[in-house]
Amino acid sequence: KPVNLEADTVTLDDIRKISVYQGNVILSQGTLMLRADRVQVTQNAGGLDKVSATGRPAAFRQKLDGRNEQIEGFADRIEFDSDNSQLELIGQARLRRNGDELRGAQISYNANTEFYKVTGQPDAKTPSGRVRAVIRPKTPSAQPTTKP
Repeated sequence: KPVNLEADTVTLDDIRKISVYQGNVILSQGTLMLRADRVQVTQNAGGLDKVSATGRPAAFRQKLDGRNEQIEGFADRIEFDSDNSQLELIGQARLRRNGDELRGAQISYNANTEFYKVTGQPDAKTPSGRVRAVIRPKTPSAQPTTKP
């Protein structure tokens, strides 16, 4: 799907295939929406390669394919590697999915494997340096049924 970008300013390096969008940046592609202060996009022969977004915070939201679920995240920096479907939320990272929420210094998420890794800041002198998770009870219709 095509990538649509809006910003106050853009600089393009056509030789290195790097573009930098600054000021109220909005990136959308299909069901993905990303908002940030600054977004750097790198392209390869196949199109979009890597995206690095920064903001206070940078934020994204996406509807998951084939499901009636959304995933949304917030962080000081969001990086996405399209070749590996790897998403990194770095700095005051928060990720919400289906009512559940993860918080930490860094959250890594692979869209192919749906594997999450959340890292805290063990050297922090406050409890906020720890990883936090909120797991909400699922509705009875979402739970598997067993027959006697």
